[in-house]
Amino acid sequence: MPSMPSTINQRPLVLLLLVLLGCGFLATSLVSYYTALDSIRDNIINTELPLTSDNVYSEIQKDLITPVLISSMMARDTFVRDWVMSGEQDVEQMTRYLREVQEHYGTVTSFFVSDKSHTYYQVKGVLKRVDPQEPRDSWYFRVRDMQTPYEINVDVDMANQDRLTVFINYKVFDYDQRFIGATGVGLTVDAVVKLIDDYQARYDRSVYFVDTAGRIVLTGATGGPMGATVGQALSEVVGLEDLQAKLPQPKTGDFEYQEQGRGHFLNVRFIPELDWYLFVDKRESGALAGIRQSLYLNLLICLVVTVIVLTLVNIALRRYQARIAALATTDQLTELLNRRGFNLLANQAIQEARRNPSPLSALLLDLDNFKSLNDSHGHLAGDEVLRGFANQLRDNLRQADIIGRWGGEEFIILLKDTSLEQARLLAEKVRRQTEQSGFAYQGASLHITTSIGLAELHADDSLTELLARADRALYRAKQTGRNRTCEAST
Repeated sequence: MPSMPSTINQRPLVLLLLVLLGCGFLATSLVSYYTALDSIRDNIINTELPLTSDNVYSEIQKDLITPVLISSMMARDTFVRDWVMSGEQDVEQMTRYLREVQEHYGTVTSFFVSDKSHTYYQVKGVLKRVDPQEPRDSWYFRVRDMQTPYEINVDVDMANQDRLTVFINYKVFDYDQRFIGATGVGLTVDAVVKLIDDYQARYDRSVYFVDTAGRIVLTGATGGPMGATVGQALSEVVGLEDLQAKLPQPKTGDFEYQEQGRGHFLNVRFIPELDWYLFVDKRESGALAGIRQSLYLNLLICLVVTVIVLTLVNIALRRYQARIAALATTDQLTELLNRRGFNLLANQAIQEARRNPSPLSALLLDLDNFKSLNDSHGHLAGDEVLRGFANQLRDNLRQADIIGRWGGEEFIILLKDTSLEQARLLAEKVRRQTEQSGFAYQGASLHITTSIGLAELHADDSLTELLARADRALYRAKQTGRNRTCEAST
Protein backbone atom coordinates (compact mmCIF):
# COMPACT_ATOMS: atom_id res chain seq x y z
CA MET A 1 0.00 0.00 0.00
CA PRO A 2 1.18 3.57 -0.59
CA SER A 3 2.62 5.41 2.41
CA MET A 4 0.60 7.98 4.32
CA PRO A 5 1.37 11.67 3.79
CA SER A 6 3.12 13.55 6.64
CA THR A 7 0.63 15.28 8.86
CA ILE A 8 3.04 16.98 11.28
CA ASN A 9 5.47 19.78 10.40
CA GLN A 10 8.48 19.01 12.55
CA ARG A 11 10.71 21.83 11.22
CA PRO A 12 9.65 24.44 13.83
CA LEU A 13 10.29 21.94 16.61
CA VAL A 14 13.75 21.05 15.25
CA LEU A 15 14.61 24.74 14.80
CA LEU A 16 13.47 25.49 18.35
CA LEU A 17 15.56 22.61 19.67
CA LEU A 18 18.52 23.84 17.61
CA VAL A 19 18.18 27.33 19.08
CA LEU A 20 17.85 26.00 22.63
CA LEU A 21 20.81 23.63 22.29
CA GLY A 22 22.92 26.22 20.52
CA CYS A 23 22.17 28.94 23.06
CA GLY A 24 22.70 26.53 25.95
CA PHE A 25 26.03 25.22 24.68
CA LEU A 26 27.18 28.69 23.64
CA ALA A 27 26.26 30.19 27.01
CA THR A 28 28.00 27.35 28.87
CA SER A 29 31.13 27.62 26.70
CA LEU A 30 31.30 31.40 27.01
CA VAL A 31 30.76 31.35 30.78
CA SER A 32 33.52 28.74 31.09
CA TYR A 33 35.74 30.74 28.74
CA TYR A 34 35.33 34.03 30.55
CA THR A 35 35.70 32.37 33.93
CA ALA A 36 38.94 30.74 32.79
CA LEU A 37 39.95 34.04 31.14
CA ASP A 38 39.54 35.97 34.38
CA SER A 39 41.39 33.26 36.26
CA ILE A 40 44.30 33.29 33.80
CA ARG A 41 44.45 37.08 33.70
CA ASP A 42 44.47 37.18 37.49
CA ASN A 43 47.17 34.51 37.59
CA ILE A 44 49.31 36.38 35.03
CA ILE A 45 48.98 39.74 36.75
CA ASN A 46 49.25 38.60 40.35
CA THR A 47 51.48 35.54 40.07
CA GLU A 48 53.29 34.91 36.79
CA LEU A 49 54.65 38.35 35.97
CA PRO A 50 55.68 39.21 39.57
CA LEU A 51 57.32 35.80 39.82
CA THR A 52 59.13 36.42 36.53
CA SER A 53 60.28 39.79 37.84
CA ASP A 54 61.57 38.10 40.99
CA ASN A 55 63.44 35.52 38.92
CA VAL A 56 64.90 38.12 36.57
CA TYR A 57 65.84 40.27 39.52
CA SER A 58 67.61 37.30 41.08
CA GLU A 59 69.43 36.72 37.80
CA ILE A 60 70.38 40.40 37.68
CA GLN A 61 71.72 40.23 41.18
CA LYS A 62 73.84 37.31 40.09
CA ASP A 63 74.87 38.48 36.62
CA LEU A 64 74.77 42.28 36.66
CA ILE A 65 75.00 43.27 40.30
CA THR A 66 78.17 41.23 40.75
CA PRO A 67 80.24 43.83 38.84
CA VAL A 68 78.86 46.48 41.21
CA LEU A 69 80.14 44.48 44.13
CA ILE A 70 83.51 44.02 42.41
CA SER A 71 83.79 47.79 41.83
CA SER A 72 82.78 48.43 45.44
CA MET A 73 85.46 46.03 46.62
CA MET A 74 88.08 47.72 44.46
CA ALA A 75 87.06 51.16 45.75
CA ARG A 76 87.56 49.99 49.32
CA ASP A 77 90.70 47.98 48.71
CA THR A 78 93.54 49.23 50.93
CA PHE A 79 96.05 48.44 48.19
CA VAL A 80 94.43 50.91 45.80
CA ARG A 81 94.19 53.64 48.38
CA ASP A 82 97.74 53.07 49.74
CA TRP A 83 99.21 52.95 46.24
CA VAL A 84 97.60 56.27 45.30
CA MET A 85 98.51 57.94 48.57
CA SER A 86 102.11 56.76 48.26
CA GLY A 87 102.48 58.66 45.01
CA GLU A 88 101.56 56.07 42.35
CA GLN A 89 105.21 54.93 42.24
CA ASP A 90 105.05 51.56 40.50
CA VAL A 91 102.61 51.43 37.56
CA GLU A 92 103.22 47.69 37.16
CA GLN A 93 101.71 47.09 40.61
CA MET A 94 98.45 48.74 39.62
CA THR A 95 98.25 47.07 36.20
CA ARG A 96 98.96 43.68 37.80
CA TYR A 97 96.18 44.32 40.33
CA LEU A 98 93.72 45.30 37.60
CA ARG A 99 94.70 42.23 35.57
CA GLU A 100 94.07 39.95 38.55
CA VAL A 101 90.60 41.47 39.02
CA GLN A 102 89.75 41.13 35.33
CA GLU A 103 90.93 37.53 35.03
CA HIS A 104 89.53 36.36 38.33
CA TYR A 105 86.05 37.82 37.89
CA GLY A 106 85.78 37.48 34.10
CA THR A 107 85.15 41.14 33.31
CA VAL A 108 86.06 42.62 29.91
CA THR A 109 87.89 45.52 31.45
CA SER A 110 89.00 46.91 34.81
CA PHE A 111 90.41 50.36 35.43
CA PHE A 112 91.44 53.04 37.88
CA VAL A 113 91.65 56.82 37.24
CA SER A 114 93.66 58.91 39.67
CA ASP A 115 92.21 62.28 40.57
CA LYS A 116 95.64 63.61 41.52
CA SER A 117 97.45 62.78 38.26
CA HIS A 118 94.36 62.30 36.01
CA THR A 119 96.02 59.11 34.82
CA TYR A 120 93.81 56.35 33.38
CA TYR A 121 95.24 52.94 34.37
CA GLN A 122 94.08 49.64 32.86
CA VAL A 123 95.44 46.09 32.55
CA LYS A 124 97.89 47.03 29.76
CA GLY A 125 99.31 49.99 31.61
CA VAL A 126 98.61 53.70 31.35
CA LEU A 127 95.89 54.37 28.78
CA LYS A 128 95.84 58.18 28.84
CA ARG A 129 95.35 61.22 31.00
CA VAL A 130 91.78 62.39 31.36
CA ASP A 131 91.04 65.97 30.35
CA PRO A 132 88.02 68.00 31.47
CA GLN A 133 87.92 69.54 27.99
CA GLU A 134 87.75 66.15 26.27
CA PRO A 135 84.11 65.04 25.72
CA ARG A 136 85.07 61.38 25.91
CA ASP A 137 86.42 61.96 29.42
CA SER A 138 83.32 63.72 30.71
CA TRP A 139 82.20 60.50 32.47
CA TYR A 140 85.05 60.76 34.97
CA PHE A 141 84.30 64.33 36.00
CA ARG A 142 80.63 63.47 36.22
CA VAL A 143 81.49 60.61 38.60
CA ARG A 144 83.76 62.87 40.61
CA ASP A 145 80.97 65.40 41.17
CA MET A 146 78.04 63.01 41.70
CA GLN A 147 76.54 62.46 45.15
CA THR A 148 76.00 58.74 44.83
CA PRO A 149 78.97 56.38 45.37
CA TYR A 150 78.70 54.74 41.93
CA GLU A 151 76.94 54.75 38.59
CA ILE A 152 76.19 52.25 35.86
CA ASN A 153 76.96 53.79 32.51
CA VAL A 154 76.85 52.52 28.93
CA ASP A 155 79.78 53.96 27.00
CA VAL A 156 82.58 53.02 24.61
CA ASP A 157 85.67 51.34 26.07
CA MET A 158 88.72 53.24 24.89
CA ALA A 159 90.94 50.41 26.08
CA ASN A 160 89.14 47.85 23.88
CA GLN A 161 88.76 49.46 20.46
CA ASP A 162 85.74 51.51 21.52
CA ARG A 163 83.52 48.50 22.15
CA LEU A 164 80.19 49.51 23.66
CA THR A 165 80.47 48.53 27.31
CA VAL A 166 78.43 48.69 30.48
CA PHE A 167 80.69 50.37 33.04
CA ILE A 168 80.28 50.32 36.79
CA ASN A 169 82.14 53.48 37.91
CA TYR A 170 82.83 53.62 41.64
CA LYS A 171 84.23 56.60 43.60
CA VAL A 172 87.39 55.95 45.65
CA PHE A 173 88.08 57.86 48.89
CA ASP A 174 91.13 57.93 51.13
CA TYR A 175 90.95 57.16 54.81
CA ASP A 176 89.80 60.73 55.52
CA GLN A 177 86.97 60.41 52.98
CA ARG A 178 88.66 62.64 50.43
CA PHE A 179 88.02 61.76 46.79
CA ILE A 180 91.13 60.32 45.19
CA GLY A 181 89.84 58.71 41.99
CA ALA A 182 87.44 56.31 40.34
CA THR A 183 87.71 52.60 39.76
CA GLY A 184 85.51 49.96 38.27
CA VAL A 185 84.91 47.17 35.79
CA GLY A 186 83.00 46.78 32.54
CA LEU A 187 80.80 44.24 30.80
CA THR A 188 80.23 44.30 27.08
CA VAL A 189 76.74 45.36 26.10
CA ASP A 190 76.60 42.21 24.01
CA ALA A 191 76.99 40.12 27.14
CA VAL A 192 74.21 41.99 28.93
CA VAL A 193 71.97 41.77 25.87
CA LYS A 194 72.59 38.03 25.84
CA LEU A 195 71.45 37.90 29.46
CA ILE A 196 68.22 39.69 28.52
CA ASP A 197 67.70 37.36 25.54
CA ASP A 198 68.16 34.42 27.88
CA TYR A 199 65.55 35.89 30.24
CA GLN A 200 63.09 36.40 27.39
CA ALA A 201 63.57 32.92 25.97
CA ARG A 202 63.38 31.31 29.39
CA TYR A 203 60.27 33.09 30.61
CA ASP A 204 58.54 33.82 27.27
CA ARG A 205 58.24 37.48 28.17
CA SER A 206 59.60 40.74 26.81
CA VAL A 207 62.22 42.08 29.23
CA TYR A 208 63.78 45.55 29.11
CA PHE A 209 65.10 48.24 31.44
CA VAL A 210 63.97 51.84 31.80
CA ASP A 211 65.70 54.63 33.69
CA THR A 212 64.04 56.99 36.14
CA ALA A 213 63.43 59.51 33.35
CA GLY A 214 61.32 57.02 31.43
CA ARG A 215 63.87 56.18 28.74
CA ILE A 216 64.74 52.66 27.63
CA VAL A 217 68.31 51.92 28.62
CA LEU A 218 68.73 48.23 27.86
CA THR A 219 66.90 45.71 25.66
CA GLY A 220 67.43 42.34 24.05
CA ALA A 221 68.99 41.83 20.63
CA THR A 222 65.66 42.36 18.87
CA GLY A 223 64.91 45.58 20.69
CA GLY A 224 62.39 46.54 23.29
CA PRO A 225 58.58 46.66 23.14
CA MET A 226 57.36 46.86 19.52
CA GLY A 227 61.01 47.05 18.39
CA ALA A 228 61.85 50.12 20.49
CA THR A 229 65.55 50.97 20.70
CA VAL A 230 67.78 52.10 23.53
CA GLY A 231 67.37 55.78 24.20
CA GLN A 232 63.71 55.96 23.22
CA ALA A 233 61.27 57.35 25.76
CA LEU A 234 58.27 55.21 26.70
CA SER A 235 56.06 58.01 25.37
CA GLU A 236 57.48 57.32 21.90
CA VAL A 237 56.53 53.62 21.96
CA VAL A 238 53.20 52.62 20.38
CA GLY A 239 50.78 51.57 23.08
CA LEU A 240 52.83 52.95 25.95
CA GLU A 241 51.98 56.62 25.38
CA ASP A 242 49.02 56.48 27.75
CA LEU A 243 51.05 54.56 30.30
CA GLN A 244 53.77 57.20 30.20
CA ALA A 245 51.12 59.89 30.65
CA LYS A 246 49.84 58.09 33.74
CA LEU A 247 53.38 57.51 34.98
CA PRO A 248 55.51 60.59 34.38
CA GLN A 249 58.15 58.58 36.16
CA PRO A 250 58.04 54.75 36.18
CA LYS A 251 56.97 53.12 39.38
CA THR A 252 56.61 49.59 40.67
CA GLY A 253 53.27 47.94 39.95
CA ASP A 254 51.10 45.96 37.55
CA PHE A 255 49.62 47.58 34.46
CA GLU A 256 47.74 46.77 31.25
CA TYR A 257 47.84 48.52 27.89
CA GLN A 258 46.68 48.08 24.30
CA GLU A 259 48.87 48.06 21.21
CA GLN A 260 47.16 47.86 17.80
CA GLY A 261 44.22 46.08 19.37
CA ARG A 262 46.43 43.58 21.21
CA GLY A 263 46.37 43.55 25.00
CA HIS A 264 49.54 43.50 27.11
CA PHE A 265 50.17 42.71 30.75
CA LEU A 266 53.03 44.63 32.32
CA ASN A 267 54.90 44.29 35.60
CA VAL A 268 57.25 47.09 36.62
CA ARG A 269 59.84 46.69 39.36
CA PHE A 270 62.38 49.20 40.62
CA ILE A 271 65.95 47.90 40.99
CA PRO A 272 67.68 50.22 43.47
CA GLU A 273 71.15 48.76 42.79
CA LEU A 274 70.94 49.94 39.18
CA ASP A 275 68.56 52.85 39.70
CA TRP A 276 66.60 51.35 36.81
CA TYR A 277 63.14 49.88 36.38
CA LEU A 278 62.69 46.33 35.18
CA PHE A 279 59.77 45.96 32.74
CA VAL A 280 58.38 42.47 32.18
CA ASP A 281 55.85 42.52 29.34
CA LYS A 282 53.61 39.66 28.18
CA ARG A 283 51.18 39.71 25.26
CA GLU A 284 47.65 38.77 26.14
CA SER A 285 47.23 36.81 22.89
CA GLY A 286 50.09 34.47 23.72
CA ALA A 287 48.96 33.99 27.27
CA LEU A 288 45.38 33.28 26.29
CA ALA A 289 46.06 31.22 23.15
CA GLY A 290 45.52 27.97 25.04
CA ILE A 291 42.20 29.02 26.55
CA ARG A 292 40.99 30.31 23.17
CA GLN A 293 41.89 26.97 21.59
CA SER A 294 39.92 25.30 24.38
CA LEU A 295 36.95 27.56 23.59
CA TYR A 296 37.12 26.69 19.89
CA LEU A 297 37.42 23.00 20.76
CA ASN A 298 34.45 23.26 23.14
CA LEU A 299 32.39 25.02 20.47
CA LEU A 300 33.34 22.34 17.94
CA ILE A 301 32.36 19.61 20.40
CA CYS A 302 29.10 21.46 21.12
CA LEU A 303 28.43 21.69 17.38
CA VAL A 304 29.07 17.96 16.92
CA VAL A 305 26.90 17.10 19.94
CA THR A 306 24.16 19.43 18.66
CA VAL A 307 24.24 17.79 15.22
CA ILE A 308 24.14 14.32 16.79
CA VAL A 309 21.29 15.28 19.15
CA LEU A 310 19.33 16.92 16.35
CA THR A 311 19.87 13.90 14.12
CA LEU A 312 18.68 11.54 16.85
CA VAL A 313 15.74 13.81 17.67
CA ASN A 314 14.86 14.04 13.98
CA ILE A 315 14.93 10.24 13.69
CA ALA A 316 12.85 9.89 16.86
CA LEU A 317 10.39 12.51 15.63
CA ARG A 318 10.04 10.79 12.28
CA ARG A 319 9.44 7.47 13.96
CA TYR A 320 7.03 9.05 16.41
CA GLN A 321 5.30 10.87 13.59
CA ALA A 322 5.05 7.66 11.60
CA ARG A 323 3.70 5.92 14.68
CA ILE A 324 1.15 8.68 15.30
CA ALA A 325 0.18 8.67 11.64
CA ALA A 326 -0.19 4.90 11.76
CA LEU A 327 -2.34 5.06 14.88
CA ALA A 328 -4.48 7.76 13.32
CA THR A 329 -4.93 6.01 9.97
CA THR A 330 -4.58 2.30 10.70
CA ASP A 331 -7.05 -0.21 12.07
CA GLN A 332 -5.35 -1.88 15.04
CA LEU A 333 -7.06 -5.25 14.62
CA THR A 334 -6.39 -5.91 10.91
CA GLU A 335 -3.49 -3.42 10.42
CA LEU A 336 -5.32 -2.16 7.33
CA LEU A 337 -6.17 1.49 6.74
CA ASN A 338 -9.08 2.77 8.78
CA ARG A 339 -11.73 4.98 7.20
CA ARG A 340 -9.71 8.19 7.76
CA GLY A 341 -6.55 6.72 6.27
CA PHE A 342 -8.45 5.27 3.33
CA ASN A 343 -10.13 8.61 2.56
CA LEU A 344 -6.76 10.43 2.51
CA LEU A 345 -5.17 8.04 0.01
CA ALA A 346 -8.35 7.49 -2.02
CA ASN A 347 -8.76 11.22 -2.67
CA GLN A 348 -5.15 11.37 -3.87
CA ALA A 349 -5.76 8.39 -6.16
CA ILE A 350 -8.83 10.03 -7.68
CA GLN A 351 -6.87 13.24 -8.38
CA GLU A 352 -4.11 11.21 -10.05
CA ALA A 353 -6.68 9.33 -12.18
CA ARG A 354 -8.07 12.65 -13.39
CA ARG A 355 -4.65 14.20 -14.12
CA ASN A 356 -3.52 11.12 -16.04
CA PRO A 357 -6.79 9.65 -17.33
CA SER A 358 -6.86 6.04 -16.19
CA PRO A 359 -9.56 3.65 -14.93
CA LEU A 360 -10.22 3.39 -11.20
CA SER A 361 -12.53 0.83 -9.56
CA ALA A 362 -13.84 0.41 -6.02
CA LEU A 363 -14.84 -2.81 -4.22
CA LEU A 364 -16.95 -2.73 -1.09
CA LEU A 365 -16.92 -6.12 0.73
CA ASP A 366 -19.08 -7.34 3.60
CA LEU A 367 -18.68 -10.65 5.44
CA ASP A 368 -21.96 -12.59 5.34
CA ASN A 369 -23.72 -13.57 8.59
CA PHE A 370 -20.77 -12.26 10.65
CA LYS A 371 -23.01 -11.49 13.65
CA SER A 372 -24.08 -15.16 13.80
CA LEU A 373 -20.40 -16.22 13.79
CA ASN A 374 -19.74 -13.87 16.71
CA ASP A 375 -22.75 -15.17 18.58
CA SER A 376 -21.78 -18.82 18.01
CA HIS A 377 -18.03 -18.69 18.61
CA GLY A 378 -17.45 -15.40 20.44
CA HIS A 379 -15.93 -12.07 19.54
CA LEU A 380 -12.37 -13.40 19.72
CA ALA A 381 -13.23 -15.87 16.99
CA GLY A 382 -14.75 -13.03 14.97
CA ASP A 383 -11.55 -11.01 15.41
CA GLU A 384 -9.49 -13.95 14.15
CA VAL A 385 -11.71 -14.25 11.04
CA LEU A 386 -11.34 -10.49 10.38
CA ARG A 387 -7.54 -10.72 10.64
CA GLY A 388 -7.42 -13.77 8.37
CA PHE A 389 -9.71 -12.17 5.80
CA ALA A 390 -7.58 -8.98 5.82
CA ASN A 391 -4.43 -11.06 5.18
CA GLN A 392 -6.12 -12.80 2.23
CA LEU A 393 -7.05 -9.44 0.72
CA ARG A 394 -3.47 -8.21 1.05
CA ASP A 395 -2.18 -11.36 -0.66
CA ASN A 396 -4.47 -10.81 -3.66
CA LEU A 397 -3.72 -7.10 -4.18
CA ARG A 398 -0.90 -5.09 -5.66
CA GLN A 399 1.31 -2.74 -3.65
CA ALA A 400 -0.31 0.29 -5.31
CA ASP A 401 -3.88 -0.76 -4.46
CA ILE A 402 -5.58 0.87 -1.46
CA ILE A 403 -7.27 -1.41 1.04
CA GLY A 404 -9.00 -0.54 4.30
CA ARG A 405 -11.44 -1.68 6.93
CA TRP A 406 -14.55 0.42 6.39
CA GLY A 407 -16.11 -0.53 9.71
CA GLY A 408 -17.27 -3.68 11.52
CA GLU A 409 -17.12 -6.54 8.99
CA GLU A 410 -16.98 -4.23 5.96
CA PHE A 411 -13.82 -3.74 3.87
CA ILE A 412 -13.10 -1.44 0.95
CA ILE A 413 -10.60 -1.65 -1.91
CA LEU A 414 -9.57 0.99 -4.48
CA LEU A 415 -7.93 -0.51 -7.56
CA LYS A 416 -5.71 1.86 -9.56
CA ASP A 417 -5.43 1.50 -13.35
CA THR A 418 -8.13 -1.19 -13.20
CA SER A 419 -11.16 -1.38 -15.47
CA LEU A 420 -14.56 -2.61 -14.35
CA GLU A 421 -14.00 -5.98 -16.03
CA GLN A 422 -10.60 -6.47 -14.35
CA ALA A 423 -12.11 -5.46 -11.02
CA ARG A 424 -14.92 -8.03 -11.48
CA LEU A 425 -12.38 -10.83 -12.04
CA LEU A 426 -10.47 -9.84 -8.90
CA ALA A 427 -13.69 -9.62 -6.87
CA GLU A 428 -14.74 -13.10 -7.96
CA LYS A 429 -11.33 -14.46 -7.09
CA VAL A 430 -11.57 -12.99 -3.58
CA ARG A 431 -15.14 -14.23 -3.16
CA ARG A 432 -14.30 -17.82 -4.17
CA GLN A 433 -11.14 -17.89 -2.03
CA THR A 434 -13.12 -16.70 0.98
CA GLU A 435 -15.80 -19.29 0.38
CA GLN A 436 -13.26 -22.09 0.15
CA SER A 437 -11.05 -21.00 3.04
CA GLY A 438 -11.22 -22.00 6.65
CA PHE A 439 -9.99 -19.71 9.45
CA ALA A 440 -8.42 -21.64 12.32
CA TYR A 441 -9.51 -20.80 15.85
CA GLN A 442 -8.89 -23.02 18.93
CA GLY A 443 -8.66 -26.19 16.82
CA ALA A 444 -11.78 -25.41 14.76
CA SER A 445 -11.99 -24.22 11.16
CA LEU A 446 -14.38 -21.32 10.76
CA HIS A 447 -15.98 -20.67 7.38
CA ILE A 448 -17.60 -17.56 6.05
CA THR A 449 -18.57 -15.96 2.72
CA THR A 450 -18.47 -12.40 1.44
CA SER A 451 -20.69 -10.17 -0.66
CA ILE A 452 -19.06 -7.59 -2.92
CA GLY A 453 -20.28 -4.36 -4.48
CA LEU A 454 -18.35 -3.09 -7.50
CA ALA A 455 -18.27 0.40 -9.06
CA GLU A 456 -16.04 2.23 -11.57
CA LEU A 457 -15.07 5.90 -11.29
CA HIS A 458 -16.93 8.21 -13.64
CA ALA A 459 -15.41 11.40 -14.98
CA ASP A 460 -17.38 13.66 -12.66
CA ASP A 461 -17.44 11.33 -9.63
CA SER A 462 -16.29 12.37 -6.19
CA LEU A 463 -15.06 9.76 -3.71
CA THR A 464 -18.41 9.94 -1.92
CA GLU A 465 -20.35 9.34 -5.14
CA LEU A 466 -18.10 6.44 -6.17
CA LEU A 467 -18.49 4.71 -2.81
CA ALA A 468 -22.22 5.36 -2.74
CA ARG A 469 -22.66 3.46 -6.01
CA ALA A 470 -20.45 0.62 -4.72
CA ASP A 471 -22.54 0.53 -1.55
CA ARG A 472 -25.75 0.24 -3.55
CA ALA A 473 -24.22 -2.64 -5.52
CA LEU A 474 -23.25 -4.35 -2.24
CA TYR A 475 -26.79 -3.91 -0.99
CA ARG A 476 -28.12 -5.73 -4.08
CA ALA A 477 -25.62 -8.55 -3.52
CA LYS A 478 -26.89 -8.93 0.01
CA GLN A 479 -30.53 -8.80 -1.04
CA THR A 480 -30.13 -11.35 -3.84
CA GLY A 481 -28.72 -14.11 -1.70
CA ARG A 482 -25.21 -13.05 -0.46
CA ASN A 483 -21.87 -14.61 -1.46
CA ARG A 484 -21.89 -12.86 -4.82
CA THR A 485 -20.56 -9.82 -6.67
CA CYS A 486 -22.80 -7.12 -8.04
CA GLU A 487 -21.85 -4.20 -10.26
CA ALA A 488 -23.20 -0.68 -9.76
CA SER A 489 -25.64 0.43 -12.37
CA THR A 490 -24.57 3.38 -14.46
